[in-house]
Amino acid sequence: MAKNDTRRNALADAGITVLAREGSRGLTHRAIDQEAGVPTGTTTNYFRSREALLAGLFERIGTRLAPTPDDLAKRAEQPRGRALFADYMRDIVRRLTAEPDIARALFELRLDSARRPDLSAVLTPWLRTNFEADIAFNQSMGLPGGRREIALFHYAIDGLLFDLLTTPIAPDISSDDVIDDLVTGLLPDE
Repeated sequence: MAKNDTRRNALADAGITVLAREGSRGLTHRAIDQEAGVPTGTTTNYFRSREALLAGLFERIGTRLAPTPDDLAKRAEQPRGRALFADYMRDIVRRLTAEPDIARALFELRLDSARRPDLSAVLTPWLRTNFEADIAFNQSMGLPGGRREIALFHYAIDGLLFDLLTTPIAPDISSDDVIDDLVTGLLPDE
């Protein structure tokens, strides 16, 4: 496997773009080479198989979606409670709507994993590991809500993002207001 991390990241970014634009069937090594503007075969040098390619995309998605250390530090100083939890949720929605190709790529992969056991075998552990990390983060930050509430927020935020990134059913409703209402309705009283 090639070792140039900058190029590997650029290829993964190109893969995310292709996946978001063309869907899972359009995600090929050759399509990524073309999107990245590199010689044919370059993506194969970095990601030998489709499984390796998907693992590389998941890794890159995680990196691109991670909150910045500054964002975490800023929130670490705020009082714990519903307001801080809502602030974290708004930040997640902000990051995903600022990177719509990532959200669309994830939706595409999740839909395709229902039809392809090989993709499900790669996606399922990634999703569950990230879910467990979200629960651990919530607990470590002393935020309200446990496993059930974090799952409910995943379901709600996925639906909100799907709506925001496709054809919104109620474009006049603010996503911040939706998040505030979800926090009020789903988290235990303070």
